[in-house]
Amino acid sequence: MNPKQLVGEEAAKYVKNGMVIGLGTGSTAFFAIQKIGELVKNGLQIKGVPTSKATEELAKSLNIPLLAIEDVKRIDVTIDGADEFDPQKNLIKGGGAALLREKIIASVTDFYVIIADAAKGSEVLGSFAVPVEITPFAKEITMAQLKALGCQPVLRVKHGQAVVTDNQNYIADCKFERIDEPAKLAAKMNAIPGVVENGIFAGMANVVISEDGKGGLRSL
Repeated sequence: MNPKQLVGEEAAKYVKNGMVIGLGTGSTAFFAIQKIGELVKNGLQIKGVPTSKATEELAKSLNIPLLAIEDVKRIDVTIDGADEFDPQKNLIKGGGAALLREKIIASVTDFYVIIADAAKGSEVLGSFAVPVEITPFAKEITMAQLKALGCQPVLRVKHGQAVVTDNQNYIADCKFERIDEPAKLAAKMNAIPGVVENGIFAGMANVVISEDGKGGLRSL
């Protein structure tokens, strides 16, 4: 079985009848959502909360009932991917540019399940550049202030144009050598006025499920 499918289907075991489920974004979360769609088809009753427009479209194609965001109070379980994780379950997310919605959903989630392939595990965060959602207005000032924190910020571009998030903002990918204190760095980034949110998810994950490279599973 595809390792992403393996961990995605394992994560779907946390989904129980009557729950409100946060639906993550990305290639690994895709398999969890596919499995949830299969369970719904077989009679499971849940409400989903998507973290991106792409996930919303996927959920609708699988006939997963969705809860309007204005009606969301608490989420029982959210299943999402990560671009990097450490042994303390700190994460870097945002490779798919959905970090703001993902963090909002995570903030009201009772049990946060992260699924990722083993290669994304690191002893110390920093292998993956931290995606930071920034306002288009005065982006140069914001990026200069991010650089002052010790990184090399690069505006994310696709087909010659700045990538625009679902919230009409830009993404600055900020490469640090190593991130020894993720929570402190996240707070410093969010103190910059032009920063909307950053892709460091510190102390939020309850479990990280990855494959062990031998066809089995490993959990943190």
